[in-house]
Amino acid sequence: MSPVNPSMSTVPIRLAGASKTFRRGDQSTEALSAIDLEIAPGEFFAVVGPSGCGKSTLLRMIAGLVPASGGDVAVAGKPVEKPVTDLGIVFQSPVLLDWRTVLGNVLVQLELRGLDASAYEPAARRLLDAVGLNGFEDRYPFELSGGMRQRTAIVRALIHDPPVLLMDEPFGALDALTREQLRLDLEALWLARRKTVVFITHSIDEAVLLADRVAVMSPRPGRIERLLTIDLPRPRGVAARRMPAFTQVVDEVTRLFLERGVLQTTGKLSLG
Repeated sequence: MSPVNPSMSTVPIRLAGASKTFRRGDQSTEALSAIDLEIAPGEFFAVVGPSGCGKSTLLRMIAGLVPASGGDVAVAGKPVEKPVTDLGIVFQSPVLLDWRTVLGNVLVQLELRGLDASAYEPAARRLLDAVGLNGFEDRYPFELSGGMRQRTAIVRALIHDPPVLLMDEPFGALDALTREQLRLDLEALWLARRKTVVFITHSIDEAVLLADRVAVMSPRPGRIERLLTIDLPRPRGVAARRMPAFTQVVDEVTRLFLERGVLQTTGKLSLG
């Protein structure tokens, strides 16, 4: 395998006064405003906030898929001015190629990078085994459950051994039980490999159970309202929800969302 870029392993992600405004004709929408953030190497960092607050835009700015309108964004100590290639990205939809097997979908990452995919096949099989897909290497996407397709996408994002993994609501389309199992699997994988992870989610529980720190975003234009350090022992199995520290952080984030009007104490739907 090609060696990992050492600077990516030792330098955190930094944003200083980063903002994003989308313009269409005479109209403009301020998506993000004055984001100051530093994410350390090996940190599991989660971002939680309401729909439309700019969470996904923040992730895409880090990846270089969306240019910042103002401020600075840097990865590995280098300004992000174009797509960053030495990272892995997992989106809400796994976006697998229907005509390729599970193994083929993982190895396509390497083919697109001009690498010898056959040299990575043993590593791909080990990763697939680690996420519970041993024996499914030759299956096609239509033969897989939603959770298995997303596991394939996670392995594809990791196969080139990137030091940074960006995840944009990767469990959002899954049922509750599958989502919980993937949460446990992802934590185990992270503990084994210690990648720097930026994880976008709508779920307060999911953010608290997975992350070392959680950024709580305001409604649009998105700002970081609060940075919370999660003091829960790892691994955080299903019992973590019963820990007082978990309840305390969830209550704090919920209270913040209530204060900002993101959540209402009662439902607003009327059938009358």
